[in-house]
Amino acid sequence: MKQSEDIKKIIKKSYGDIAQSSGGCGCSSCGCDSNQSVQRQSGQMGYSQDEMKQAPSGSNLGLGCGNPVAIASLKEGDVVVDLGSGAGFDAFLASSKVGKTGKVIGVDMTDEMLEKARENAKRGNYSNIEFRKGDIEDLPIEDGSADVIISNCVINLAPDKRKVFQEAYRVLKPGGRLMASDVVLIQPLPEELKRDEELLVGCVSGAILKQDYLRLLEKAGFTHTTIHKETPAFLPDYGLSITYSVVK
Repeated sequence: MKQSEDIKKIIKKSYGDIAQSSGGCGCSSCGCDSNQSVQRQSGQMGYSQDEMKQAPSGSNLGLGCGNPVAIASLKEGDVVVDLGSGAGFDAFLASSKVGKTGKVIGVDMTDEMLEKARENAKRGNYSNIEFRKGDIEDLPIEDGSADVIISNCVINLAPDKRKVFQEAYRVLKPGGRLMASDVVLIQPLPEELKRDEELLVGCVSGAILKQDYLRLLEKAGFTHTTIHKETPAFLPDYGLSITYSVVK
């Protein structure tokens, strides 16, 4: 089993390469080598054509496994944190919903993704969005400052999901919501698949069993868990994409 820092180095390298090539792969795990492919995959994940047109060109790399913004019920004035914001696609969609009185903070640990996201924000003249470098296991966000946290197929990549959920709970205001799309397992992976780096980047070998995932959310203090959508993930015998929400 790889150590936590080794896992993070692999993920940084792989997603840095994706950002520089502007092509998807990552959690989609199937040839996102064209804009048409990215658009098709995003449509299957629940994004509308209007949403895909609304976000800046180059922000949608087809890396997600759902559409957490669609269920977020974001409103004017909300403060939203996007865990693992990548090139900024979900953050930009959230930005338009929270308006000038709201704010969106994207957090990512990959320099190349942050650079791409900041370029997109500058090009689109987004004034209510900020991208910060940080680890989702140790968020660079103040206590009790966010109304909503969103994340799209990123938490499964974190070696210590317990810390991710504890950090999310810490930065949310009382009554705040965590709304995410992610990959969980429906049965344990064989050891050889756990060691596969391609499956790690593809959001499979870093995933944990669904019941363990939900238990960690509960232990962090979250309540009112709602599973909004479930679909077979890459390696459907083992993985499941879920879109869910929980409340602090």
